[in-house]
Amino acid sequence: MRTKKETKKSAGKDRAINLKEQILSVLRQNRSQAFTAKQLAKKLQLKGDRYEKSLRDMLDFLIETDEISMLSNGTYRYNTKTQTKTGVVDWVSPHYAFIVVGNDEKDIWVHSSNLNGALDGDTVNVVVYMHRAGSKPEGEVSEILQRKKDEYVGIIEITKRHAFVIPDNRKMYADIYIPLDAIGNAKDREKVLVKITHWGDAEQGPQGKVTEVLGKAGEHETEMHSIMAEFGLPFRFPEEVEAEAKAIRNDIESEVAKRRDFRDIVTFTIDPEDAKDFDDALSIRKLENGHWEIGVHIADVTHYVTPGTSLEREAFARATSVYLVDRTIPMLPERLSNDLCSLRPNEDKLTFSSVFEMDETGKIYNEWFGRTIIHSNRRFTYEEVQRILEGESGDFAEDLRLLNDIAKQMKEDRFKNGAMSFETIEVKFKLDEKGVPLAVYPKIRKDAHKLIEEFMLLANKKVAEWVYKYKKGKEKNTMVYRIHESPDNEKVKLFASFIRRFGYKIQTESGKIADSMNQLIEDLEGKPEQFTLQNLAIRTMAKARYSTEPLGHFGLAFAHYTHFTSPIRRYPDMMAHRLLQLYLNAGKAPDRNVYEDQCKHSSEREKVASDAERASIKYKQVEFMKNAEQKDYEGLVTGVTEFGVFVEMIETRCEGMVRISDLTDDYYEHDPENYRIIGRKTKRIITFGDKVTVRVKATNLERRSIDLTLVNFPDGKPLKETSKDKGRDNLKSRGGKKKGSKSKYF
Repeated sequence: MRTKKETKKSAGKDRAINLKEQILSVLRQNRSQAFTAKQLAKKLQLKGDRYEKSLRDMLDFLIETDEISMLSNGTYRYNTKTQTKTGVVDWVSPHYAFIVVGNDEKDIWVHSSNLNGALDGDTVNVVVYMHRAGSKPEGEVSEILQRKKDEYVGIIEITKRHAFVIPDNRKMYADIYIPLDAIGNAKDREKVLVKITHWGDAEQGPQGKVTEVLGKAGEHETEMHSIMAEFGLPFRFPEEVEAEAKAIRNDIESEVAKRRDFRDIVTFTIDPEDAKDFDDALSIRKLENGHWEIGVHIADVTHYVTPGTSLEREAFARATSVYLVDRTIPMLPERLSNDLCSLRPNEDKLTFSSVFEMDETGKIYNEWFGRTIIHSNRRFTYEEVQRILEGESGDFAEDLRLLNDIAKQMKEDRFKNGAMSFETIEVKFKLDEKGVPLAVYPKIRKDAHKLIEEFMLLANKKVAEWVYKYKKGKEKNTMVYRIHESPDNEKVKLFASFIRRFGYKIQTESGKIADSMNQLIEDLEGKPEQFTLQNLAIRTMAKARYSTEPLGHFGLAFAHYTHFTSPIRRYPDMMAHRLLQLYLNAGKAPDRNVYEDQCKHSSEREKVASDAERASIKYKQVEFMKNAEQKDYEGLVTGVTEFGVFVEMIETRCEGMVRISDLTDDYYEHDPENYRIIGRKTKRIITFGDKVTVRVKATNLERRSIDLTLVNFPDGKPLKETSKDKGRDNLKSRGGKKKGSKSKYF
């Protein structure tokens, strides 16, 4: 809670910022003109000696900062010494946005009134104003080069004269005006998909028309369709794509003579219990020299999906399958993903394989890559394999245990070479027939999962290495690599400084980060702050992406790595298959620029898929907590903001917020530098990583949010109200939560 003096000072600062923006706005819009102070006062409707003094003081300040110039006749003019840069809008608040330029340049601050119709994610040109050395650059959007999207999902509010759609997108701070003749069949408070017909400008917001009514807000199908529409995910395949898929002939016999035949070798798949698309299989046999031949067989999708077809274009556009809580949005039609390409048991299937001669320690003596034909003997689930690895009898038990021993050795070797051991905790839901969550629990990765993972990593690594070393003349090979660059040193130092508050430390020198991070993860094992700090550690790392540049994979400690093992659900794997076959045929490297563009597109679609998956999980978490038993939950503080603290409930892994306005025992002030709030009288502290007890107060399915009530503080003491009105006064002093407030995570 601010004091009256602090509140007055803050209000004065806000008035000064507002006056500055008003002056600059007038001068920018009239760049060729110069104005006297009196003319400016008239334009700004400033009257009285007090306001004229404020105006002159601000004019002097703007001259000092080189944003305006005073001419010899005493008039003022906008300083035209500006430069234009290109960047992407990151609209972080209703009041301002940043233009992210990249290339290690500072982000450019832009007041919302100077976005000139640009929305979050748009690519724009921004005029950067002169600023003092070391200060934050500011600017104004001068041109919108590319819109990120033209469709939004939201709730429509209809009146007698017009309608507005309030977007679900939390970075969309402008409501969309809808004329009454453009609302279609929508009813008040329904979820709709709206297409922008007029983008608006600094004075007028966007206008659109309803293109689809998604249903009643808060219902399962409505909200899942809303998530799909919000992220631009397709509801169905185009008719020509489905027709093309159905017309594909499955003429395997004509392929047998062209491929290496593995049909007589023990082969099996290991997948989740509910999987339908089996895109990888393992084969194993003992060789006469005592070594083992282990094959990693991948569905030969590119045999069926060829360039220039509708199937190919659709696969590229989607670039990845998307796994929402209750459904899969596949990259390929079911005819391919669940039938032709799926490595189902007791069927001959076409595959692209990586085959290794190995011993029991995982040492590789020979490798081979090429097109094959297999016949899977058994379809295993992870649970079945895990029981066998833990001692139960079962099909191919000896083979599975040998593969597991080799996988463990390969994993140990990876970590010796500097690989990192981050494993995030994912949640899984048990749903009823209507999609209502009955239970939420963490996914547990056991040896069966890690067995498959290690052999997939091996195949991906070895394919990338082979292509990198392949030479055709002196040309540089074109390949699709999965790269993970070294973390930014400043981010690592910031993280190191933060975890010192919890008694942990890491080395920040570039060659020591991986080992140090692994030790941190080991030290965190079983601690209350384990998952919170582990997730923060992951955020300090660079994001893995696709590129034609062989920059290596920091997290795996591989010099060369690609994605080869999941072509049913990832387009980059299809690209890798085609390039590998090209070089196996002694072909010439194709245009690198074409593949680099495809890599960028694939990385972008991967991010969209990830964001959509998280949104569906968040929605189901909120829905689950809405219907969950009313009880106390132990939780960890995962974020601290000026309006509340975020708490993740340990039992359900669901996150909600305890609002400062509900902490009625004291007035709490935000200490952003130390990631905490402090009670003014009691000096009680709630900080990042604290263990607290909470209870669900309210849920909002439309906003995908959970409000929590604090039951016990970190010291175990219960929250006690000291006044019936204190909560209301506390809220009033802060003005409540405004639309668009964000979590300020570390």
